[in-house]
Amino acid sequence: METQSADAARPSKGRVVMLVDNKVEGDSRVQKAAESAAAAGWDVVLLGLVRSGNGRTWKLGDAEVRLLPLKTPLAKRHAERHRSPLRRPLAYPPGPLAAYRRQWAKAWRADVATRRAALRVAPDAVGSPLFRKAEKARLTVAGPASKFMQKWVGFRARQTSEAQKAGRRLRGPVDRAFTASWKAVKGKRAWRRLEPVLWDYELTYGKEIDALKPDLIHANDFRMLGVGARAAIRARAAGRRVKLVWDAHEFLPGVRPWEDNAHWIPGNTAHESEFAPYADAVVTVSEGLGDLLRERHGLKEQPTVVLNAPDRPVEVDEQLEDFEPVPDLRVLCGIGPDVPLVVYSGSPGPQRGLGDMVEALPKLDGVHMAFVVPSPAAGYIQGLLRRAAELGVGDRLHAVPYVPHWQVVRFLSAANVGCIPIHHWPNHEIALITKFFEYSHARLPLVVSDVKTMSEVTRSTGQGEVCKAEDTDDLVRAIKAVLADPERYTAAYDKPGLLDTWTWEAQAEVLDQLYTRLLADRDPGAARS
Repeated sequence: METQSADAARPSKGRVVMLVDNKVEGDSRVQKAAESAAAAGWDVVLLGLVRSGNGRTWKLGDAEVRLLPLKTPLAKRHAERHRSPLRRPLAYPPGPLAAYRRQWAKAWRADVATRRAALRVAPDAVGSPLFRKAEKARLTVAGPASKFMQKWVGFRARQTSEAQKAGRRLRGPVDRAFTASWKAVKGKRAWRRLEPVLWDYELTYGKEIDALKPDLIHANDFRMLGVGARAAIRARAAGRRVKLVWDAHEFLPGVRPWEDNAHWIPGNTAHESEFAPYADAVVTVSEGLGDLLRERHGLKEQPTVVLNAPDRPVEVDEQLEDFEPVPDLRVLCGIGPDVPLVVYSGSPGPQRGLGDMVEALPKLDGVHMAFVVPSPAAGYIQGLLRRAAELGVGDRLHAVPYVPHWQVVRFLSAANVGCIPIHHWPNHEIALITKFFEYSHARLPLVVSDVKTMSEVTRSTGQGEVCKAEDTDDLVRAIKAVLADPERYTAAYDKPGLLDTWTWEAQAEVLDQLYTRLLADRDPGAARS
């Protein structure tokens, strides 16, 4: 009760409800935004999700985090719910029928075999001579018929399985025609047919947002844009003044789809286009992405740039009772202080160049590599470790888990090189990604691929080497160059002011100013009723 009273007494600039479509842990941008906004005097509730199990609640500084259990029945594709006559006309309908028919056909075959054997070994038990004669005649037909039926049922069951797989992949001509037809008929509203799973997010978050009665909704990325916009529309219709901030982390038409199918990009871009006009302000991660968003959605003003910068490193008192020591990256890798160590930190994936790093390792004598990733046990990471073992360098590749965002810079500073060998994808060209800033504050020499924005900044500051994306030999060259003369590159960090704006503290001020501007005419004494 005392805590509740203290929270109630604390002056608030307004209630901010932040939305994100993940479990919050591991999303440093969202965590920092919530924690810093609460520290600046906003009453912050951050809503995330869990895909299985029950939700839970905890505190990030003065911000409250609530994870909501997400149920996704609408994620099932049309082919997983209905027969697919155009894909596989002989397939059984979705459901238990295919398995039932296969088992039934096997049972028939077993019955025929048993009845044949009974006629040979126990004819008297079968019945009268006349019945046995009729039974023999029936089995003469039933044998081939049951064999044919088993093959026929097996064929139809395989057709069913293939139809289901094709229906989940959604990459065939039928799927492209389905997409094109709904786009033509419904335009921006086509997502309702192409990506109905977006309604599952609405039904998970909507009532919770309404109950919180926010003054401002901060929707992170494309899925939450629609959730936030619909909540703002409901609130405004009820007479409450609510502002909507859309935080666009990526340029959606240029992402590598999370699901490689014909519906994903058209469905989600249609959803984004429908609800972008409801945003009172747009926040994004770079000027280049801001330009693209303004052009695509006809925004009235340029999006506000809030960089994916890390917390400013500060000295900590190790004697404090709540001091949490930073794990030692080298200890986790099992190597000493003099072993050359190249680190990659962030979400893994083929387009991020981790495979290129593994292929380069045999050409880097004595060098170790560390992948700092959300789940070292994930299938993709385990595949990279197996590939390293095949190349004879398995003992020099290490996968270690994330640390809390406030420990990242110190954790990474144990390495010798920070590596970002990402491939050429539209979103990779236009922004300085989180790990770029984290490596910089860890004062690591960089090796980055020749994606546009990051390579330009790296060349201008002199903090690292640029290599050709997907070129293993050039990646080896760049790593060797940095390891041979690290001081040449780390000298860039001594330039006055270089790192000052690359901190979350600076970005938090930008976000606070935006909130304040949007709610400048808010009545602080207004009740949420």
